[in-house]
Amino acid sequence: MTRARSPRDRELITAVYGGDREAVARLLAAGVSPEAGDDDGQTALYLAAVLGGDAETVRLLLAAGADPGRPTADGDSPLCGAAVHGLTEVVRALLTAGARPDAPEADGCTAMTWAVRNRHAATAGVLLEHGADPGVPGPDGVLPLVAAAAQGSEATVRVLLAHDAPGREAALTEARSWRGRDVAGELRTALVAAYERPPMTLTTVTRRENGEDGDDGATVVVEVFRDGVLTGGGERGTGHEAIAALLEGAVR
Repeated sequence: MTRARSPRDRELITAVYGGDREAVARLLAAGVSPEAGDDDGQTALYLAAVLGGDAETVRLLLAAGADPGRPTADGDSPLCGAAVHGLTEVVRALLTAGARPDAPEADGCTAMTWAVRNRHAATAGVLLEHGADPGVPGPDGVLPLVAAAAQGSEATVRVLLAHDAPGREAALTEARSWRGRDVAGELRTALVAAYERPPMTLTTVTRRENGEDGDDGATVVVEVFRDGVLTGGGERGTGHEAIAALLEGAVR
């Protein structure tokens, strides 16, 4: 397990946790190691990339010598952590510093896996611009284009098609399979099955949000509560009809 090596290392971690960019810069200039970690084995760079998503703090750490590809003690990477949340500028900074775009985490997920699962089209685009292979499947064996179609993200599908992503026919089949389905209802059913623990019962709240990108349609979000406490949730885009039309033209 990685542990902070000195009180000054701990100061750096505290500054990163607190989003204090000036303190981070001061400590690095004073010689504090950019590879300092917290007591859970999370590096300063990983925390900066994931917690605040501050690309400038990430760049400070990278410029001081932080390894852009170094995983946490649990095998999580800064690049994948940033991709999960769609922190595109952080992803760009890490890739520019040498992070490998297709490097998998301990569970087999790559940054592209996370970007696609969470419908972050801009993040997927930056990964592709820096050499990510659109033909690398996720740990479940599903190609990025097929996963993007399942997630109902037209914007992500467009980005992948622009980089000649394989799997067009399978993606079209996936998009067609979602036509007319009750996205919210299916999410609720799956989440209740995953989180319900008798005799306690769950309540769910469903809402629709605008897509991340202008042409990405709406996103259905379902949250699960147990005794009024948020227990879990899930979301899915609703752009399947537009995706099917797009792919029908692409496979001809």
